[in-house]
Amino acid sequence: MKKSATTKGESPSRLIDARIKEPEVVEEWKWRGVPVWSHDGMICTGETYKSVVKLTFSKGASLKDPSGLFNSSLEGNVRRAIDIHEGDEIDEDAFKTLIRAAAALNRSSAR
Repeated sequence: MKKSATTKGESPSRLIDARIKEPEVVEEWKWRGVPVWSHDGMICTGETYKSVVKLTFSKGASLKDPSGLFNSSLEGNVRRAIDIHEGDEIDEDAFKTLIRAAAALNRSSAR
């Protein structure tokens, strides 16, 4: 995974919030403090563990992942996850594409 450059002077938290708003994603806390991002249905959850942050896409098995971001929960029929370890770098464009695809899948399922 590669890391993208951050905008000079912007805090990472503010940049993340701005990206979330682009596809009109709702961020909530559920299940005793698990962050959940949704758009016409759940996109993904974020969980923190001792050595990894896990982003689990609720319909990940139905999403194309040509960049190979999914690296966990690959055996499931529905979900897929991205495990991020300290020092890992994320391909920002591939991640945005995956989020947009998940939101589009939710929109098409909602109709």
